[in-house]
Amino acid sequence: MAEENSWERQALEHLLLENLKEQRRARRWKTVMRVLTLVVFVALAINLFDVNLGGKAALGKHTALVDLQGEIGPDSRASAETINSALNAAFESNESVGVVLRINSPGGSPVQSGIIHDEILRLRAKYPQKPLHVVVEEICASGGYYVAVAADQIYVDKASLVGSVGVIMSGFGVTGLMDKLGVERRLITAGKNKALLDPFTKEDKKQKEFVQEMLGEVHQQFIQVVRDGRGKRLKETPDMFSGLVWNGARSVDLGLTDALGTVDSVARDVFKAPDVYDYTVKENFAERVAKRFGAAMGEGATRVLMQGAQMR
Repeated sequence: MAEENSWERQALEHLLLENLKEQRRARRWKTVMRVLTLVVFVALAINLFDVNLGGKAALGKHTALVDLQGEIGPDSRASAETINSALNAAFESNESVGVVLRINSPGGSPVQSGIIHDEILRLRAKYPQKPLHVVVEEICASGGYYVAVAADQIYVDKASLVGSVGVIMSGFGVTGLMDKLGVERRLITAGKNKALLDPFTKEDKKQKEFVQEMLGEVHQQFIQVVRDGRGKRLKETPDMFSGLVWNGARSVDLGLTDALGTVDSVARDVFKAPDVYDYTVKENFAERVAKRFGAAMGEGATRVLMQGAQMR
């Protein structure tokens, strides 16, 4: 009888001990989850409200940096609205001694490039004591170079790609394939040139000449912007405005750019302000969520409309 009581007591003690251990594990996990939740909340708050833990006021004299990355276009992160907003903030700061526009762009919209170019000229005139230098890292071509020539100086790496002073409009034609497949193009327009460069219609000689003339006019505008921006530094060659690109070292020889340099070397040696503060407009968490939500809602609305059209 005593042995049975001893066995029951041991079993009960074992169960109580295991229960105590389980409660301790649960408390530890609860603590861990609370800490993780707090970390995530703080990270979201920083992204959501663009909290700047450093602050401009604590920086003192510094070099202002604005990044122009990727294709230049109205809906890209290199849009005129985004870049000009950052440039204005950089120039308006009482603590910035100079502005570096770092460019890594193959080009893009001539309109957006022109808007950025003109805003740089306006800001340079408004703040004549504050220079703006461009620093090219990988590539500064076409619309990217259109922007760059508005700067006081252009610095490159010896292997950077610079140039591509030209204008392009591309398309395709599938009329031969359509003939083989027996596909007939049915197109109704009001205005004989309304279907300009339609890929499913045979190329029209007069329309092609019209487009070529239009591109030629934009090309001449580009050339004039380069000549105005570079002035006597430019050593023109027959191929300079043909759309070719040159490496950074060669671009210096041609006067397309001024010297070899980086963001750090310009800040340290040219502006004498080695501390660099990034003024580039960053897309915050709320904007990213809004864009994705908007895209999802748009897709959902399209599906509903399509289903509704099919039901009628």
